[in-house]
Amino acid sequence: MLTLEQARQFAQEWAKEWNSHDLEKIMSHYAEDVVLTSPTAARLLKDPAGKVLGKEALRKYFSVGLQAYPNLTFRVLDVACGIAGIVIYYENQNGVRVFEQMEFGPDQKVIRVNAHYSA
Repeated sequence: MLTLEQARQFAQEWAKEWNSHDLEKIMSHYAEDVVLTSPTAARLLKDPAGKVLGKEALRKYFSVGLQAYPNLTFRVLDVACGIAGIVIYYENQNGVRVFEQMEFGPDQKVIRVNAHYSA
């Protein structure tokens, strides 16, 4: 279980790596069997389920996202901590507010992500 301070530290590092657009650093947080569900994935991948299965598929999706949004930036607004995961509340470059719920596996890599957007 992460402490709130560890969750905040993770969120700041995660946002910093997204803001750097360094795909390898971004990917370092995710497990091989990660599952991500997101409205942005549904739109960019033209799949209404918006589900990305596995680290290689996630790498491809993130690569598409970085190309689609060359000015992508995340600003962490808040972080909440649970038993096996965290929620990162952030604002993107367009002022859209996002909640990403992340569940961690035993190796502290993200195994599940559910993204929720305010607009």
